[in-house]
Amino acid sequence: MDDAIAIALKNSLSIQIGKNNLKAASIYNNYGIAGGLPLVTANGSNTEQVMGIKQKFSNPANNKTTAGVASNNFTAGLSATELLYNNGRVTTAKKRFGEIESQAKNQLDSRALAIVYNVMLKYYDVIRQQSYASTLERSIDASRQKLDIVKAQQNVGMANSADFFQAQVDLNTQIQNLKAQQLIIDQGKTDLLTLLTLNPDSTVAVEDTIVVDRSLQLNPILSSIPTNPDIVAANEQITINKYIEKETGASRYPSLLINGGYNFSRTQNAAGFSLLNQSYGPFLMLNINVPVFNGTIYKRQQQIAVINTRNASLMRDTLMLGYKQNAVKSWQAYQSNLQQLQTAVENYNLSQQLLDLVIKRFQLKQATIVDVKNAQQSFENAGYQLINISYAAKAAEIQLKRFANQLIY
Repeated sequence: MDDAIAIALKNSLSIQIGKNNLKAASIYNNYGIAGGLPLVTANGSNTEQVMGIKQKFSNPANNKTTAGVASNNFTAGLSATELLYNNGRVTTAKKRFGEIESQAKNQLDSRALAIVYNVMLKYYDVIRQQSYASTLERSIDASRQKLDIVKAQQNVGMANSADFFQAQVDLNTQIQNLKAQQLIIDQGKTDLLTLLTLNPDSTVAVEDTIVVDRSLQLNPILSSIPTNPDIVAANEQITINKYIEKETGASRYPSLLINGGYNFSRTQNAAGFSLLNQSYGPFLMLNINVPVFNGTIYKRQQQIAVINTRNASLMRDTLMLGYKQNAVKSWQAYQSNLQQLQTAVENYNLSQQLLDLVIKRFQLKQATIVDVKNAQQSFENAGYQLINISYAAKAAEIQLKRFANQLIY
């Protein structure tokens, strides 16, 4: 089981997707994306042009008309803008990104939990099918004993051909049933290999028994449901939506920004009144933005955010109710199967003893071939019932541990 779970978690494509989502959320969880870091920009331009100049002055002697004059204009600047105040929108956005990252982690845990759950169910299902086959093999041994007894009795004239034919038919039928059961086992192993993300035609051996944990209690299971990663992620979605409410509400308040930097400008002309004009120096500016009216967009966005928070809360409550309902039903199945399990074990042991006894009586001509067949049928039914009840109890146990986030992997 441990090997199967380790392989499944290592190879799972779903786990890889979840890890990628977590990595993306971790990258996104940054003050810069939240708008809390300065925006620094550099700009520059260089313009060359050829133009004509015509100038008139109060003294006509100074008038000038020139064509094909070269001119160059070069500007460069570095500026930085920092948000000083916006009613907490930046810090709220950063908290929201942190919740999104945490939610991605819980969603990854949920994927892992689902994979472990499915692998365990299929693993024990393969064991169940193999137990069916073991019961059939034991019954086939009894059929071979029955056929050998009939042959021996026939040789001394104490059995007729009808008993021989019936014994041979019974043996052939059970061998066919065993082959059909082997197909079910092989297909179950193929399903298990697929869950492990291995080649479906690989060879795998599953050697184990079904042992049910009898120590589970309902109240601890129900009290542990809030720790399930699905429930935790649902709670985090409520928190995320509340942060969105605050961010949207902050957009309705003024914001204060500071902008500073350094500018350089140089213009050089080959002719004209100004041959060179150059300016440079730092600058600092405060900017306040006050939203006055934008068609009530921010107000409506905030109202929608409030509704989304309510919906997230309702979805969490619905999920919690469904988990509790399924946990109680799984507990009922778990208890019922545990109560039946002891009786099933006793019936299986008794049916095995009955089969051995009937074969001995058949050998002594104190039982008929029909009695042997009925004993075999009782043995097979008891074996099927025992392994089915064991599997059902184990499946309920796994389901309960999944709800309570107690599956170990």
